[in-house]
Amino acid sequence: ERIWRPLNNPPRVMTNTFVDKDVRGFGLLQRDRNLVHYLDDSVFYERRASSWIEPIEPFGEGEVHLLEIPTDDEIHDNIAAYWCPREPLKAGTQRRFHYWLRWLDDIPFPTSLARATATWTGIGGRPGQARPKGVRKFVVDFKGPVLKDIGRNDGVEIIVTTSRGEISNAYTHPIVDQREHWRAFFDIDVANGEDPVDMRLYLRLGERALTETWVYQYFPKA
Repeated sequence: ERIWRPLNNPPRVMTNTFVDKDVRGFGLLQRDRNLVHYLDDSVFYERRASSWIEPIEPFGEGEVHLLEIPTDDEIHDNIAAYWCPREPLKAGTQRRFHYWLRWLDDIPFPTSLARATATWTGIGGRPGQARPKGVRKFVVDFKGPVLKDIGRNDGVEIIVTTSRGEISNAYTHPIVDQREHWRAFFDIDVANGEDPVDMRLYLRLGERALTETWVYQYFPKA
């Protein structure tokens, strides 16, 4: 499974863990290369390199940790990703990790899956109708050649799950005149509590996944 996790500026320090055995690769990737989305003519975020760890020898069982530290200024380096082996390191022992650390624009991506290219969030409900209080809408875009010849009526499903809360208005469709571009929508209503909500979403046709898995952490009261 390929997982894409858009970064957060959380209300408090958060560490998310992604359990795996012999992870194939992980890193921090800069996918958005459009200057208009940043309009920064001094540090040029759209030109920033991606970093990718690719094991040469198996890492075994463990977790990828994503560390996100709240910040109120762009000067702070507040994001880190690293591997944490399942077996703790002990004084006097040795551990060997053999891997590539690559700095690049992008990583190779299989043509059998579309990738998440944008995430938006806003007020839930439907335009022109009374908006339900406390409901949040999420919109996720996917692009890739695997979507090129699939139509609106071919049976593509949106598969979305959440750690808590109620999902509604979940649907997906291709964007008009963009044959490799689909958009997924859903609303979430989290009635109680300030704990973060973990969400997962992908598109499926029959038993075949068409996209990577989008994962996100939502803070209802943030």
